[in-house]
Amino acid sequence: MSQITESVDVDVPIRVAYDQWTQFETFPQFMEGVESVTQVSDTRNHWKVEVAGATREFDTEISEQHPEERIAWTTVGGDLQQAGVVTFHKLDDSSTRVTIQMDWDPQGVLESAGAALGVDDRRVKGDAKRFKEFIESRGTETGAWSGDVPRE
Repeated sequence: MSQITESVDVDVPIRVAYDQWTQFETFPQFMEGVESVTQVSDTRNHWKVEVAGATREFDTEISEQHPEERIAWTTVGGDLQQAGVVTFHKLDDSSTRVTIQMDWDPQGVLESAGAALGVDDRRVKGDAKRFKEFIESRGTETGAWSGDVPRE
């Protein structure tokens, strides 16, 4: 199992950062290798990604979601195993720290080699940086859903 934690400070209020992160279908605009995310329900998303040159599809289930605090998920099908949490910390009225923590199980030789060489770490660091650029250039979220999904 591989794990990464990455934080980025964004110059937008916590509500804007959180609301943008919940617009899952915009992830391909700032996440490397994400081809599409389709929101199937309030708690389920279908992902199509490119990993080590191969296209993978899987579903994620949001296990916990609290507006302006955190979103946690795990895969529930498909050919990729991962879990993660994104937390949002108000730094002041106009800036927020976004922390991404992911755990995943690399599949096959290429993914295992990539994880060992830090390719996944660099990808998540790049995604965090691109999220910062994406949300700061807009100044506002592309939509909003502030539903609450309690931990079961």
